Amino acid sequence: MSVYQYEARNIRGKETRLEQYKDKVLLIVNTASKCGYTPQYSDLQKLYEKYQDQGLQILGFPSNQFGEQEPGTNDEVNVFCQINYGVTFPLFEKIDVKGDGRHPLFAYLTEQAGFRGFDDTDSNSRLLHTMLQERDPATLTNDEIKWNFTKFLIDRNGNVVERFESPVDPLDMEPAILKLL
Repeated sequence: MSVYQYEARNIRGKETRLEQYKDKVLLIVNTASKCGYTPQYSDLQKLYEKYQDQGLQILGFPSNQFGEQEPGTNDEVNVFCQINYGVTFPLFEKIDVKGDGRHPLFAYLTEQAGFRGFDDTDSNSRLLHTMLQERDPATLTNDEIKWNFTKFLIDRNGNVVERFESPVDPLDMEPAILKLL
């Protein structure tokens, strides 16, 4: 099995088979426009521009499941990302990334790369951990997505290689991406 067996609607509503990204290194990210991590769009775009020609493809999946931080329509999300961050990598329709109604792709991703905890040496990670501990401590004991901007790195064969939690800056993932390119 691989991510290539899944499909999703792009931000304009067209069904897209992930198989079209075969032989690419993928970075699949759940996103939101009104999150403290939203500025990560900028660094995701930088990575995309820098490594697109070498085979990196970033796929953004907006979700409104975390603090209702993606309240807009798909068109509003698309315009927001283009105007504010110059996003040119593919975006998809808003989906659920956790819970019983989660998109099958994200069920697969979390099965393949479970939650390994937050980096306790990083202040942003400690802050997110504390917030989740106070609001919903059970979420820290399962493999589901914890917050916006969880990132999954996929090799050229469609295998999940690594999961990066929300506080991890996209540019800090560059060495892991380079190993796969």
